[in-house]
Amino acid sequence: MSKFGKALGVKYQENRASIMTRKFELGSHTFSVRVPSVGESEQMTNELNNPDLEKIDLVYKELTSQIVKFKNEKADNVEFKDDDIIIDGRSMKEAARNKVLMETRIVQYMKLLVPESGESLDDLEYSDIEAEFPFAIQIQFIEKITEAISPSYKDIRSK
Repeated sequence: MSKFGKALGVKYQENRASIMTRKFELGSHTFSVRVPSVGESEQMTNELNNPDLEKIDLVYKELTSQIVKFKNEKADNVEFKDDDIIIDGRSMKEAARNKVLMETRIVQYMKLLVPESGESLDDLEYSDIEAEFPFAIQIQFIEKITEAISPSYKDIRSK
């Protein structure tokens, strides 16, 4: 507990969790989301700024495994480079990086949900989320969580 938290007293400390929790509705279900501390937000940003290079390499290999088979054949829209494959002007390395970043962001935000069962989401992985929700719903979750934890200036001013 911080010096400031202690100064606010026992009642504040008892209610801190509810103060740091927001709610949103998605598909007729109300979800609770924990507002991250400044340190947690910085850690999340750091993870996105420094993605796991091994994971990117794995995803790149998955994305290009079938394409590599045609390396010796001539195709107008495919260019093989030493460390990348460019398809229709798009880098497969960059596509792999973007996929890893999106999955990382989704996991980070889903970990902010407050479990109703009391279980921890600390060991949550993207495969768990992907098994439960299609990608379109995952994006809706990210939008709702973002709105809940960081309301816009307009939202704050209107209250």
